[in-house]
Amino acid sequence: MAGSTHTVTNQPPPLIGYDVYTADRALTSAVERHLAPDLLQEGSEELAAFGRTCGSAQVQEWGMLANENPPRLRTHDRYGHRIDEVEFHPSWHRLLGKGVSAGLTSAWVRPGGHVRRAAAFLLWTQVEAGNGCPLSMTHAAVPALRTDPDLAAEWEPRLTSMIYDPALRPAGQKPGALFGMGMTEKQGGSDVRAGTTAARPLPDGESYELTGHKWFCSAPMSDGFLVLAQAPGGLTCFLVPRVLQDGSRNVFLIQRLKDKLGNRSNASAEVEFDGTWAHRVGEEGRGVRTIIEMVAATRLDCVLGSAGLMRQAVAQAVHHCSHREAFGGRLVDKPLMRNVLADLAVESEAATTLALRLAAAYDDGGEQERALLRIAVPAAKYWVTKRCTPVTVEASECLGGNGYVEESGMPRLVRESPLNSIWEGAGNVQALDVVRALQREPAALDAYLREVGLARGADHRLDGAIKGLLTELADLEGIEARARRLTERLALVLQGSLLVRFAPSEVADAFCASRLGGDGGAAFGTLPSTMNLTSVVDRSRPEA
Repeated sequence: MAGSTHTVTNQPPPLIGYDVYTADRALTSAVERHLAPDLLQEGSEELAAFGRTCGSAQVQEWGMLANENPPRLRTHDRYGHRIDEVEFHPSWHRLLGKGVSAGLTSAWVRPGGHVRRAAAFLLWTQVEAGNGCPLSMTHAAVPALRTDPDLAAEWEPRLTSMIYDPALRPAGQKPGALFGMGMTEKQGGSDVRAGTTAARPLPDGESYELTGHKWFCSAPMSDGFLVLAQAPGGLTCFLVPRVLQDGSRNVFLIQRLKDKLGNRSNASAEVEFDGTWAHRVGEEGRGVRTIIEMVAATRLDCVLGSAGLMRQAVAQAVHHCSHREAFGGRLVDKPLMRNVLADLAVESEAATTLALRLAAAYDDGGEQERALLRIAVPAAKYWVTKRCTPVTVEASECLGGNGYVEESGMPRLVRESPLNSIWEGAGNVQALDVVRALQREPAALDAYLREVGLARGADHRLDGAIKGLLTELADLEGIEARARRLTERLALVLQGSLLVRFAPSEVADAFCASRLGGDGGAAFGTLPSTMNLTSVVDRSRPEA
């Protein structure tokens, strides 16, 4: 009799053992839309296999263990020698190995590589977002290194390799390498030009010695780093190898690891340079211009990462409500809960659709696509990353008290959710970048207007939003004070135009009504009740 009180009923089964890719209709549709026909079958099969990996019980456990066992810093060995090594749980290395072998660092050398990688990165974020940092840094370093053909020839094959080797030894002796980045300093933060790290030229004209510090160094266990330092000719970009060619350790003093809100499986460090050997990348005084392509690529990864977190949060919420019963029926069938789930699903699909469109622009590489990215990337980075936190919090609430308990996995998503809005330039930095593009690059605005104009006439609310946006753009007086509002509008109009063109009508209708037409509230679950919300929720349901 006593045992009957512990009978478990009315609880959903774990969301494991499923294909995370094919269960995501917004993502599969975007890949089918943007991947060339001759690559589609191969790409879809590859992503489906990776989706099954992401949904497997084993890989999900790796993600949990990596998060629960954060890295540890070992500054010295037992004999007192300075070693500056970061120790990770074995699950971290297993995850990184899977990520590298799945092509998350090889987009630049594969046909349709950016769309395929973007979809895979979005999937992989749902397993454990922390290991996305070194994967993102390594991927993004390639265009910066290409400013120096000799360096690119040496390092690019290592960075785009699909083999993971965590050993600290000369990069030339390894089948693959990872990269990190160091830009910000204590006194400067986002104002990287305020950096004080000094670079002293060596006689060969390309090598330098660095002296200074970095307040945030991403992925300090990596094989190489792109850093900014003040050379005689001004702020310059440098490549700092972790291990020198003769096998000796470069001077790379890790002072401490950051104790972060989320992203706990990943190491972020404060580092000191004291006679550290570095190779110049690009010309002296052009450090920001050299590294800007790396920054742009990592900003797109912020969008992808937030889209992945949102998708996982929505999948968990819909899955829970599809199995949980309350007040005489399934939660998913209750009109008010259905409204909440549909609203979350619309936000998630809008983020995914925009992120894959930007990845496709990288694959295209044409002049107009590059111009579009100049505005669309910072606008998307600003808006999508800011929507991530309210989505994960609301999704957690759909699980009730269960969503506040660590075992549900939802608190991990919530803690991770603010990161991408801060990383690679917080909200104001993105909004000001959009303003600079509007003021200095007419081709960027022209490319943006051409893109959203493809949906004109398909929805009157979108048409009205485009008209209002044009009115705002006609008056650039005092634009900095309203840069956030304008950036938000640019992102929303672009998302709306893509959904009107490509999403099911019920998804586009809900988005345009609530995000562009004013027929929605400030909280989720305030969509117009007359809409076909059941279809929206069904589209977002994962197949367990």
